[in-house]
Amino acid sequence: MKNLLTLLFILFAASFLASNIQRSWGDVSVQSLKIPTQNGQWVVADLFKPISATSKNKAPVVIIIPGFQRSKETLSNIAIELSRRGIVAISIDPYAQGGSSSSMSRRAATTEGYGMFALVDYIYNTDIINYIDKNRIAATGHSAGGLAAIRGAQYFGKLSKNTSAPSKLHSVFVSGMLRMGFKKKDIKKIRSNVGVSYALYDEGAWQNELGHGDLTQAPEILRLINHQENNVDDLDVVEIGKYYGSLERKNMSVIFNEPVLHPFQPYSFEAISNQINFFLKVFGMPGTADDIGQIWYWKEILTLVTLVCSFILIIPTARLLLALPYFKTLVEPVPESFSKPTGRGKDLFWISIALSTLIACISFIPLSELSKSLFVDASNRIQTWFFPQRMNNAVMLWAILNGIVGLLLFYFSYHFYGKSNGVKFENLGVKISKSDVFKTMYLALAIFFFYFTLINIIYYLFHVDYRFIFLGVRVFRPETLLLIPMYLPPFLIFFISNSIRVNSALRFKGQSVQKHLLISSLVTGSGLLLILLVQYFTLWLTGTVFWEAGWLYVNLLFAIVPIMLLIPIFQHYFFQMTGKVYLGPITMSLIFITILLSNTVCYFPL
Repeated sequence: MKNLLTLLFILFAASFLASNIQRSWGDVSVQSLKIPTQNGQWVVADLFKPISATSKNKAPVVIIIPGFQRSKETLSNIAIELSRRGIVAISIDPYAQGGSSSSMSRRAATTEGYGMFALVDYIYNTDIINYIDKNRIAATGHSAGGLAAIRGAQYFGKLSKNTSAPSKLHSVFVSGMLRMGFKKKDIKKIRSNVGVSYALYDEGAWQNELGHGDLTQAPEILRLINHQENNVDDLDVVEIGKYYGSLERKNMSVIFNEPVLHPFQPYSFEAISNQINFFLKVFGMPGTADDIGQIWYWKEILTLVTLVCSFILIIPTARLLLALPYFKTLVEPVPESFSKPTGRGKDLFWISIALSTLIACISFIPLSELSKSLFVDASNRIQTWFFPQRMNNAVMLWAILNGIVGLLLFYFSYHFYGKSNGVKFENLGVKISKSDVFKTMYLALAIFFFYFTLINIIYYLFHVDYRFIFLGVRVFRPETLLLIPMYLPPFLIFFISNSIRVNSALRFKGQSVQKHLLISSLVTGSGLLLILLVQYFTLWLTGTVFWEAGWLYVNLLFAIVPIMLLIPIFQHYFFQMTGKVYLGPITMSLIFITILLSNTVCYFPL
């Protein structure tokens, strides 16, 4: 109980401090918005309003659009830095992500700006938000959010040309996107100031016209600047960081080329500074980003603390519940550990690890491609009731295959070696009565309920969740609960397989707990970790990633691999508490699958 209370205190204290940093210690108010849009759709957003913005002192506004697979919280750092400098910031959940609805369009970023187009019209046409300067509405986004921003400049620029009125979108800042939105026919529609920031080592740079991330001679950028300056192919080399065009004519442009990777660009101090300076300049506001520095990272550190605390809390919560009379029968002695394999057994042990690692590594990209054929609607961004999560579908197929592989490898190892060398079936912790199966499920549901009730309380009180960079635990729409029965059974195969492996095949006499957990984590996560190593080592050596067509799926692993490394730790502790292999996989599959379900694109028809 003492540990539980201590962790709860740290969790609430860190959330309180993170909330205050997010609100600039009272200088900014933060609140949620839900705005109805076209076709019965809606956009959920976080509004960061400086207290200095009033009806008599109107402030500019920047709409922030996260990229594919991201929610509004992932770019709260941009909102924090803009709002503390007197700029209203509205960070949205893109359509089909977070709390926003799905879109009727298969090209929501292009045709609707992920909901940004409707939000611009709402701000421009309503008098309810009377503290915003309607002549200084801007948008920024990263990756697919950057595509939404540049498409917005083109959409409102075309309307401006047709009506002879200024574009509703004063300025846009495009981060992490170059291959789309920069064709001549698209650029000529722009009537806004434009900033572009692109990672020099962007994994998707092979899709650019020159096949790399250096923008100094990129045709896409040359076309943009030549259009903005009303020239005809006059420029052949771009000076990075130089402002071209005129603010008075609203045709200013600037290019940045930060030496980072694509997913980490929104968290680069240099990239954030460049973006802040752009908006300060185009809005005609004094100062630079360096004048007061950046504080967003303190919020990231504090929410990292909450993320770690929330995971650790699972263990004392389970222990507290297991002490209740109803669940006490689940507590049994931990089976005796096995002796370390020798001779042929040792060879089989290492062969099985090598084989499982190899299969985990080489199967991910092919199964990702297979998911596109099996789940056609989700893969084509069409609303569907049938496994509507495009990216999770790929992870699910991988989990099914590797869960089955793990079970088969364990079976053959036990049958051909363990059984004849003193490994007893009752020591595997797999035998369980029917009544204990149901009790185990009820206990897992209770822990799950406590975990997500707690984060809802935290979010209600402080408007922050648990996260670090793009790995986060967030509140979710009630509709997400409809997805759990769909995705849980396939993932449960992997979790049960992993629990048996961690607590039987990898648990030996005389082995320290630390060594056991380290080996188990590395064995579980090594296959996917190897993909990242191959991808980025190849990028380092050649300038191009190893998996080009599947690079988005590889980027997904930055969030998946940490989970893979954590899973065995929970499998171990739940096994130690119950002497059985089931509580860990049921509990953690419920929690981790819900985390995945609430953090990914979902084409649910709701």
